[in-house]
Amino acid sequence: MKPHFHQVPSGPPRAYTARHDVMRSLNSIWHYHPQLELHCVMQGEGVRFIGDNIDNFSAGEIILLGENLPHNWQCNEAYFKQHPDTCFEAVVIHFLPTWLGQDFLGLSEALPLTKLYEKARHGLLIRGELSEQIRPLMLEIVEAPPLERIMLLLKILNLLVRSDSIEPLAPGFSFYRANEQETVRLNQVCDYTLTHYAREISLEEIAAVANLSVTSFCRYFKTMTHKTYSQFVNEIRISYACRALIEDRNSIQVICFETGFNNLSNFYRQFKKVQGLSPLEYQKTQRAKLASPRPR
Repeated sequence: MKPHFHQVPSGPPRAYTARHDVMRSLNSIWHYHPQLELHCVMQGEGVRFIGDNIDNFSAGEIILLGENLPHNWQCNEAYFKQHPDTCFEAVVIHFLPTWLGQDFLGLSEALPLTKLYEKARHGLLIRGELSEQIRPLMLEIVEAPPLERIMLLLKILNLLVRSDSIEPLAPGFSFYRANEQETVRLNQVCDYTLTHYAREISLEEIAAVANLSVTSFCRYFKTMTHKTYSQFVNEIRISYACRALIEDRNSIQVICFETGFNNLSNFYRQFKKVQGLSPLEYQKTQRAKLASPRPR
């Protein structure tokens, strides 16, 4: 998808911005901005798009996004139906690479930060003990006095710099800027797919959503996303299947049909292609992770 440029609200002059969002729904657009973004989901679940990566998100997850990396979080409508009194909640921090001044990154002491910012261009997933260390600091930042805010963000970045267990999300992704019409078109395709992924979506149907012929749509979508529309739909379906497997809501066969796959063998084949494991192997692996004690 071609992303939409987003101007991050800045308000009065300050080193960076931090906010605590609490919303009854979440339906953001595919966008990018020159600021890095530290994004912590406090409550909620759904599907996120980071570069060419499609995966689930849930409470506790923290992601560091680099400059101009396209991204989009889409909340599960089922989540709000199952939890009618629950909101989506996130703490979001935006800062420019030069937030400490134009000359700061030229200092030898700042070299680790320069390397971190470069890695963040592909999105960095932060989980486990590191996530638990950073989450309260992000909450503290929102209400902290000005000077303390600077110290807290430096503390977070220092934790990230020192960690060797951060996972890149989109290591091979590259993109170019879109015009407004292309942004609207691809967001319409994305929204439509997330709404109807559990049933068959024909190329004629989705091409009509994009207001293109089938041939033009296939060429356009492959150019924008580096994948076919079929691959895109399957990755979304697999992301929902992964969540269902982790939560052990139904049998694998039921999950197969609930997520839009027309037969079990196709589901197994596509699941292994995306995750590198069979559904049962994935479920056992995730259960083992949840059952293992957290390091102190």
